[in-house]
This record gives sequence, structure tokens and C-alpha cells, in this order.
Amino acid sequence: MAEEIVPRKKYESIEDMPGVGPSIARKLRELGFQTVESLAMATIRELEQAGIGEKKAFEIIEAARSSISLSFMRADELLKMRQNVLRLTTGSRKLDELLGGGLETQTITEFYGEYGSGKSQIAHQLCVNVQLPTERGGLNGGALYIDTENTFRTERIVQMARHLGLDPDEVIKNIIIAEAYTSDHQMFLLENSDRIIKENNIRLIVVDSLTAHFRSEYLGRESLAERQQKLNKHMHKLIRISRAFNAVAFVTNQVMSSPDVFFGDPIRPIGGHVVGHTSHTRVFLRKSTSGPIRIARLVSSPYLPEGERILKITENGIEDVEEE
Repeated sequence: MAEEIVPRKKYESIEDMPGVGPSIARKLRELGFQTVESLAMATIRELEQAGIGEKKAFEIIEAARSSISLSFMRADELLKMRQNVLRLTTGSRKLDELLGGGLETQTITEFYGEYGSGKSQIAHQLCVNVQLPTERGGLNGGALYIDTENTFRTERIVQMARHLGLDPDEVIKNIIIAEAYTSDHQMFLLENSDRIIKENNIRLIVVDSLTAHFRSEYLGRESLAERQQKLNKHMHKLIRISRAFNAVAFVTNQVMSSPDVFFGDPIRPIGGHVVGHTSHTRVFLRKSTSGPIRIARLVSSPYLPEGERILKITENGIEDVEEE
């Protein structure tokens, strides 16, 4: 029988960890590593930027991973760990059904679609829903909203909160807004978010939109490789944070039209394979011909079948369409 893997000492702060003195701790914080959880998800190369040798970097990362029980494990232990994965309701029973019960923690869910399709509306709804108790589909936590296109509106949050019977003032207090002005600033905000996430019990991280700055700043084929490398780093940081704090990661994405496509859908999300492979679940959101109705199509998931559901976006938020 395999030996059970038992976590070693639990470290509350990076200064508590072996081999991390005040000088190294200061350098790590300057790089954006504010918590043990963030160090557990770091790479040796990232720590080497703080002037830490490869061996020392490996020891620090291993100690952090051991502290939060990230190590080799049997499949049955992984099954127990998967039981810690929680789900966040979208507000629509049909859409939750499409997503296997809601948005999963520890993974990235991507909604992409054209302008006005309702991506930001769903992001707002999730910021409210995450504050609901678990029995109502929430996570009893707060939200971090990285806004790249000036889409966040407190007025919309107030409407949605009132509809759910929540105190709008309290709901707004539990949403942390970070406005990103460039792609580098966007990356910086996420890389330095771990302390905010831990101190504010953040259970939802929104990036709306993921690709807007990258798309506008990296033009032409000659800059494509650099853009994709940065996007790849950004998304992997997001998934590592979501796993460290058992949070939902939700990103919206823009689309482009491919006129050379003769068969299938000519609308494609920005970001290519980098975004496609890193997003755990991808949903294509599009308008219907009838007003508030939207059609959500599950495009890819590791275990859920493709499918479509309809929903509506009203003054109250995201709702189901009543069946006749």
C-alpha cells in the first residue's frame, strides 16, 4: 500500500518559510509573491528573477507546495481533492445545466462573443452571485474585477443585488475593482493580486476583457509571437491563482471574423490556441433576433458534451426564458 502523503508544517506567511529571510522576502514581494499560496504556484525561473539560486528557489517552492498539500498523490487522493471544487451559479438554471452545475472553481471559464452579446452582463451577475450562500449557488465570497474596457458599472450591480434580496451597499463593498490601462498593467495587476485575494476572501476573479489590450497593442504578424507568449504567461498565472485560492476564474473574450471559412462558423475568439488550450470551459454567447434573448453554446469542455441553451438578460440580470 502506498505511503500516505502528509503535509509538513503550515506556513502562514512567506517570512515563516525556511531559507526566506527579510531580504529575500522583500525581493519576492517586489516580484508580486505576497503569499505562500502564490509561491506554491511559482516556477524556478520566476524566483530566479529575485536573485535566488536555482537550488534555493526549488527548496522554497517545494516548502510552499508541501505547506498547502501540493505534491504527488494517488488517484483516490485526487478524487478527494476534486471534492473541494465548488460551483458558482450563473443565475440561469438552464445555463448552469449546460455547464454541469455552474462555473467550477480552480479552472478558467471563458465566454466569447461579439459586442453587445452580454459577456460583461454575465460578469456582473457572477460578482453578485458569488456573494450568495452556498445553498443558493454562491461561494460566500468576494470578487476581483480586472476591467480593461471600462465596462464595470456599480448601477448594474445594485439592480442585480436588489433582485436577489441582497443589500446593494454590502455587495458593492465585496467587489474589488482594478482598472487595467495596458496589457503590461493588466498582467501586473494579476501578478500582484494574491494578497488582495487572500485578505478579502475573493472567490471569483474576472478579467473583462482578456484580450482587448493585447489585440490593440500587438499588431501585425511580426508581433504575434510576443503577444501569444504574454497571453500564455497571463493565463497560466490566472489558473495558478484560481487553484491556490479555490476560486472561479472568469474571462470574457472578443471575436474576429474569418472570411476564408466556407464551412462552419466564421466567428472565432481572439487569442488562438494559447487561449483555447488554457481555458477549461469555452462558451460562445450570441444575440437572438428577439430582444433580451441570448444563445449560449458550450464549445469545449474536458468532460461536458457540446450543447446550447437560451437565456435572457433583463433589468434583473441573467434569467431563464420561461417555457410555454
